[in-house]
Amino acid sequence: MLLKLEKDLPLLLFGLVCTSTVAALPQVQSAWAGIKEVYGEQEMGLRLLREAMLALLVCYAWAEPRLRNGIVSGPVLAFLSVVAAYVLFEIGYALYLDLPLVVPMTGLRVFEYLPLALIGFVCGRRGAADWVIGRFARCLRYYLVLQAGLALAQALWAPPLFGVSMLGGGRPFGTFVSPNLFGAAMATCALVFAVVPGMRRWLALSVLLALLSGSRTAFLSGLLVVFFQIYAALRPRDRWALWMPAPMLAVGALILASSPLLSGRDDADPTEDGRIALWQRVFANHVHDAADLLFGWGLGLSSNTVNLLFGAEHFPGQFDSDSLYLFLLNGYGLIGLLAYLGFLWATTRMSVHPAKGLVAMFIFVAGLTFNLWEYFPQNAVLMFLWGAMLGHHRQPDSTAPANAGLQPARVYG
Repeated sequence: MLLKLEKDLPLLLFGLVCTSTVAALPQVQSAWAGIKEVYGEQEMGLRLLREAMLALLVCYAWAEPRLRNGIVSGPVLAFLSVVAAYVLFEIGYALYLDLPLVVPMTGLRVFEYLPLALIGFVCGRRGAADWVIGRFARCLRYYLVLQAGLALAQALWAPPLFGVSMLGGGRPFGTFVSPNLFGAAMATCALVFAVVPGMRRWLALSVLLALLSGSRTAFLSGLLVVFFQIYAALRPRDRWALWMPAPMLAVGALILASSPLLSGRDDADPTEDGRIALWQRVFANHVHDAADLLFGWGLGLSSNTVNLLFGAEHFPGQFDSDSLYLFLLNGYGLIGLLAYLGFLWATTRMSVHPAKGLVAMFIFVAGLTFNLWEYFPQNAVLMFLWGAMLGHHRQPDSTAPANAGLQPARVYG
């Protein structure tokens, strides 16, 4: 069988994303009937489709010579060795605290789709990333049409299980277990369409669906994509005028996103946000000494999965983080958190891709109020994009296909 990265990889990525349409099917059916089920209790057989598709992608990466040779290169292995050594230390520390092995294992979910970042990195170095992303975006249009049709029907006629939409029905959830996950996926689709030239109509549809979801994080992420689109359209000498009002625009967007009209909820006042109270309580109750601050106070204890398995507050320090950064601080300490932020910043310094700023800022914002690396398929798509941006840190080892036909990407600064 002849393997061709530029032809096969977009279809495999699209297949991975499409498994989200069936992984939560029982919850979607229950939500249509007005029954709210607990997130994370999807039918195991359907959830395993995601892992099966991920395993297929990993096997393909190992079988495709260019991907395999790029992943096993010296610098990549050295980076993975450093990360693995620190992760093993955190696992050992969690076991020292007498936590069951399943608890620290849930703390490793931030690395579940790391293979996609490695694949994207190699594609970037080989000069094929833009071609793969372009083909993937064109396939993603069919996925978006499906989600848009379901979302409009739900916004008109679904029970208001998660709040009331702007169209009078329930907040739409598409093929997901909640509107927040649906909104996160739609905002990520907007990011993909923003990276590929000539897909502004699909970008606009994705942003509208993110807005319709009522998710504040999805709404802000979608506006971030629009902001960078406007920034790219301005002349370089005029762009400074867009950055000056940016903080005020961000605050205004947060207030607007929290209004009952857009959020669909009456309890979405940002000044009384449960997340803020949670974060204050966590710092007051669980950070006891320098060791807790530096290395965390229990890998995996801030995962929703642990709460579902053992019940709320079964272990000391257990809680729902509702933030990637609090999740990292709890599980990997200040060392792990700073390493993550430093690597995200280094991506913007090392990469030469014109969309590096947009992708890095999107990843940063999306993690503020969600553990985005636990949310499928957002985590899969963002991991690949992050790796692809980082892979453009120098001249590619080989050129992209001659028939790529892609226009030059916009410059986001």
